[in-house]
Amino acid sequence: MLQTILDTFFSFKAYVMLPIIIFFVAVAVRLSLRKSFISAIELAVGFAGVFIAFDFFVANIKPAVEQLSIARGLDFPILDVGWPPLAAITWASPLAAVSIPMVLLLNLVLIAVGFTRAIYIDIWNYWHFAFLGALVMNATGSMWWGLTATAVLAVYCFKLTEWTAPDVERELGLKGVSASPVSVNGIVPYTVVVDWIIDRIPLLNTIVYNPEKNHSDHGTLDGNRSLLSLISEPMVIGTLMGLLLAIAAGYNLKDTLELSVHIAAVMFILPKSAGLIGEAMVPVTSALRTQVEKRFPHRTNLVVALDTGFLMSHRSVIVTGLILMALAILIALILPGNKVLPLGDLPNLISVMSISVLIFNGNVFRAVLAGIPIIITFMLVATHLAPKYTELARQTTAFNMENMGLITAFTDGGHQVRYVLYYLFQGKVFAFVLVGFLLLGMWFTRRRYNRLVKIASPAVNHLD
Repeated sequence: MLQTILDTFFSFKAYVMLPIIIFFVAVAVRLSLRKSFISAIELAVGFAGVFIAFDFFVANIKPAVEQLSIARGLDFPILDVGWPPLAAITWASPLAAVSIPMVLLLNLVLIAVGFTRAIYIDIWNYWHFAFLGALVMNATGSMWWGLTATAVLAVYCFKLTEWTAPDVERELGLKGVSASPVSVNGIVPYTVVVDWIIDRIPLLNTIVYNPEKNHSDHGTLDGNRSLLSLISEPMVIGTLMGLLLAIAAGYNLKDTLELSVHIAAVMFILPKSAGLIGEAMVPVTSALRTQVEKRFPHRTNLVVALDTGFLMSHRSVIVTGLILMALAILIALILPGNKVLPLGDLPNLISVMSISVLIFNGNVFRAVLAGIPIIITFMLVATHLAPKYTELARQTTAFNMENMGLITAFTDGGHQVRYVLYYLFQGKVFAFVLVGFLLLGMWFTRRRYNRLVKIASPAVNHLD
């Protein structure tokens, strides 16, 4: 019965189910019916806008990338189909029906005992935890190991969501909100370490390209400032990306101009939709924090975990994603050992790097520099695990594998933390070594979080 309920729940789109959840949460924390309804509708429209923009983007860029591969005479035997087959593998696993309520209960217990301040209401993205559990269970034959892996990854994300909230508040002005997905939180320790290293490299630590700041300063009449503001506009970057991609793919003039306009339009729509999401969540998160803190005075500074759609109102996030998408295609063409051309998961780079961009204070230069190794490891891991994903996808009827060869997902299927934990639960020595580095990165991240909290409000009690 639980499996049937979960299947029904996840048959709806995220932009349908999440607003319904938020509506009931808003009513439960005594927000008026009118405000609860308006917030839910704004959230639905905002997320729908993000999904529509991404679907439109993929529909336009996919043929261009495929044509580029053909024009250059390259062969990529593994197809990047995005996240759907991974979700299908998750829901086909008997572990899914247990892991979803387990993660929800785990989150509530950890909040109650004071281990975390993250309220993980983004139930739609729980499948990321359960997917690791399904992989581990398949490899070890043990549901208990699968559930343990699911819980470990969930707790990891609880803490990273909590530790990145100050960056969201500083860059977007949204208090008590941060990002939830594994694909975003997973790389945060790496990002913090890279930022720490760059701060200590002369000259490199002085380079700043911040489209968000440049846009806010564009009112001056200085010619250089005006030019900098122009190339800091996501629409302009989108237009240039469309032109370069179309030319490289050998498009004619008509198709070249159309592709450029289409990508520019997506870059305009994304921040507008994201802004609506942020606006919708302000009254809900405020009321939620007030009610919880009223009943549990020692549980202050709670953080609500949401999907990354609300972060796309930040210009630096959009520009970083666009630049890295272009670089991802180039890297795929020349990277030894890579057998996948980013397609279905390519736009996810905007989401994946969103929190990292905020940690870099909106500095696109640092974000792109840090993003290159991330892209490379995404491709190698996605290539390495493609046979496993293909095998498991063929065992479920939820995803149509007819006439398909090897499949993978560029970002979700190539995620580094999930890869390390997958092999950790199989007892691989290299995974234990990498977990050591991951824990060191988490220590850096926790220390940075504590410092940010002290600077923001010395009197605020914070977690170690």
